[in-house]
Amino acid sequence: MAMKKVKPTTSARRQMTIADFRELTKKAPEKSLVFGKKSSSGRDNKGRISSRRRGGGHKRLMRIVDFRQSDKEGVPASVVALEYDPNRSARLALLHYGDGEKRYVLAPQNLSVGDSVVSGPRTKVKVGNRMQLQYIPVGYKVFNLEMTPGQGGQIVRSAGTSATLVGFDGPHALIELPSSEMRRIRKECAATIGIVSNPEHNLISIGKAGRMRWMGRRPEVLGKSMNAVDHPHGGGEGHVPIGLKAPKTPWGKKAMGVKTRKRKRHSNQLIVRRRVKKNKKK
Repeated sequence: MAMKKVKPTTSARRQMTIADFRELTKKAPEKSLVFGKKSSSGRDNKGRISSRRRGGGHKRLMRIVDFRQSDKEGVPASVVALEYDPNRSARLALLHYGDGEKRYVLAPQNLSVGDSVVSGPRTKVKVGNRMQLQYIPVGYKVFNLEMTPGQGGQIVRSAGTSATLVGFDGPHALIELPSSEMRRIRKECAATIGIVSNPEHNLISIGKAGRMRWMGRRPEVLGKSMNAVDHPHGGGEGHVPIGLKAPKTPWGKKAMGVKTRKRKRHSNQLIVRRRVKKNKKK
């Protein structure tokens, strides 16, 4: 995928970059694999805002993506299209199975229209094929990993990401995640071989605030710019400091630098090495 710079007709568009969708082969999605979903604008079932700074944005159709593929073991599928999905950063591949069924899956890099892929406990080691970790050679890049056998892929699904199979330790496979964290995952868990498509997604420059509004993101306002009734940092004359020893959330809890991860014993036991932390300034 290549990046495309637009003509600087305004100051906002001068820095804007967009994805070059040249690799896509189809514009309209498969009708049988989409459904409409009403935007919640960040509100819960009571109509109250539960997720701030959400609202507006372009209408989207939800694609039904198969993250599991376990019920299609041994059935070969042909890639008939590579498509855009507005709900995720990666591209989708439309598969036509030998039994006539159509499904969307996450598209890996270097997958082309006409390629054949297959899913199963043990298949040929090839980009796009899905199989159990215990049958994948050490050192291979994988994505769409399962955390529990048969549950379907949950991690390593965003554009350009991949995990590395480092080795095996008893009933577990050692996986190095994109964050550099090394973790044990059951060998019976499935993964797709390759790297997720659209690797240059992180190079996109939004360019202007209006483009974020198209995505359904509303403006953010600092707490100290609010009134005292709206935020613990609010009140005072003008743009004054927050007046607290530690910053707080709008609901009065400590923010910034506070550990939020729950101490789950079973989860910690599976982590071999934590992700690399940035060096603190002295």
